[in-house]
Amino acid sequence: MEYPVTRLRRLRRTEAMRNLVRETHLEPGALIYPLFICPGEGIRKEIAPMPGVFNLSVDEALKEAEAAALLGIGGLLLFGLPESKDEQATGAWDEDGIVQRGLRALKQSSAAKKLVLIADVCLCEYTSHGHCGIVKQDGDDNEIENDTSVRLLARTAASLARAGADIVAPSDMMDGRVAAIRDELDEVGYDQTPILSYASKFASAFYGPFREAADSAPQFGDRRSYQMDGANLREAMREIDLDLGEGADMILMKPALPYLDVIRAARERFDVPIGAYQVSGEYSMLQAAFAKGWLDRERAMMESLLSIRRAGAGFIVTYFAKDAAKLLA
Repeated sequence: MEYPVTRLRRLRRTEAMRNLVRETHLEPGALIYPLFICPGEGIRKEIAPMPGVFNLSVDEALKEAEAAALLGIGGLLLFGLPESKDEQATGAWDEDGIVQRGLRALKQSSAAKKLVLIADVCLCEYTSHGHCGIVKQDGDDNEIENDTSVRLLARTAASLARAGADIVAPSDMMDGRVAAIRDELDEVGYDQTPILSYASKFASAFYGPFREAADSAPQFGDRRSYQMDGANLREAMREIDLDLGEGADMILMKPALPYLDVIRAARERFDVPIGAYQVSGEYSMLQAAFAKGWLDRERAMMESLLSIRRAGAGFIVTYFAKDAAKLLA
């Protein structure tokens, strides 16, 4: 029997050989770890559908930050659970808001020198109705007002920058919010603060566990009038193009695994830093399979992250950040 000259298996024979020719690599510095900060002290409350993820008081968040820094993780993405909510999302832009307090404390820690502190900019965690903007009632109908919401988002971003955010990350999907945030940041002296825009955030079923974690489920309707239709790839490219034109420095794709084609299309088209968010539903789905013994935990976790990286994400927001960093050490 004649054999081919080219045998691709020659380069797969040993772990050392596979490491040598590997095309896509993961490193802890490319991982971003989300934290949910809540009022109180000594609080570490596990989120039921997200094993290993907690609502944390500021003192406990500092411990998580120190652990992340020691593992070489690139940064933290901060979300807040306010003490109270209202229709104007006051807690989002309050100078003494929960994330603002967390940022000031983190900036005083030794971990701050090793971690990029990213503050999520949205109103849903702070509104009494759970939507990402201000609600206008028109008879029996409720509309999420765009321009009123944008003004509050810009105010929120400035407040978070003053508190110490290295990057502000608007996740609301209101039209024009990047330009408004850039103008506000520049006006108050934070022209060096980058904007990481959730430029193509899809209306997804994979956000469910997050809404429990952040207590941000809409009290009526859904978010499909402002988050993107999952069927639309070309529209996603338009959203990204618009946000970059308005001054976004980086873009974030959300979710990740169900939208790897969107990540790839963005990577091929835009020459800017691109991240992807492996969202709560992706994490919980894998955790459920691990608990049942249906998937090998370490292999499936790393394979999922590698697929996101291979699709074109330069960095990944993931609840697996600490576990993955330990394996990569």
